[in-house]
Amino acid sequence: MNQTLATHSLSLSHYWSQGDAVSHAVAYALLLMSIVSWYYILSKSWSSWRIRRSASALEGFWKAPTLADAIGVVKSADSENVYTPLAIQSAEAANFRSQEGSLNASVDPSELITRTLRQEINRVSSRLETGLTLLASVGSTAPFIGLLGTVWGIYHALIAVSASGTVQIDKVAGPVGEALIMTALGLAVAIPAVLAYNAFTRVNRVTLAELDAFAHDLHAYLTTGARIGK
Repeated sequence: MNQTLATHSLSLSHYWSQGDAVSHAVAYALLLMSIVSWYYILSKSWSSWRIRRSASALEGFWKAPTLADAIGVVKSADSENVYTPLAIQSAEAANFRSQEGSLNASVDPSELITRTLRQEINRVSSRLETGLTLLASVGSTAPFIGLLGTVWGIYHALIAVSASGTVQIDKVAGPVGEALIMTALGLAVAIPAVLAYNAFTRVNRVTLAELDAFAHDLHAYLTTGARIGK
C-alpha cells in the first residue's frame, strides 16, 4: 500500500500539480516548440523525398527529341516544381524579344538567360530553406529552456529543505523529479530538430548542386544550340 502511494506521489500528474506558473510555462513552451518542429520535420521529409525522386527526370530531359518534349518530361515527374521552372523560364528568356525602350532591350540574350536562371535558383533555394531556421533555433534553445525548468525545480527543492529544516526525501523528490523531467523534455525536443536540420541541409545541398549543373547545361544549350521554333 505504501509503495503504491509512493509511486502515485512520484507520477507525472503529481509533478504537474506541484509545479507553479514558471514550470508550467516552460513545459508549454517546449510542447509548442516540439509541435512546430515536428510539423516541419514531417512536411519537409515528404517534400525532400519527392524532390529526390524527381531528380532522375533530369536524365530524361536530355534524351527527349525536342526542348518542348524535354520540358514535358521534367514537368510530369517534378511534383515539387523544383526543376521545371528553370527549363520553362530559361526557354522563354531565349525566345524573348525585347521591346524597344525597355531595360531588356539592351541586355545580351545570354545575360538575360543567365539572370533568369539565377532568379529561379534563388527562388528554389529560398523555398528549400523554409523551416530550417526554426529547426536550428529549436535545436539550440530547447536544451536551455529545459535547463531553466531544471534550475527552477532545484530552487524549489532548496526552498523545501530550508522550510523543513531537515533533508526529507518527500520534500525534495518532487522538485528534483520536476527538474530532471524538464531536462529530459528539453533534450527530447532538441535532438530531433538538430538531426532533421542536418539531414535537410544535406538534401538541399545536393539538390542545389543539381540545379546549378542543370542551369549551366541549359545556358550552354540555349546560347549555342537551336532556339525554340527554329
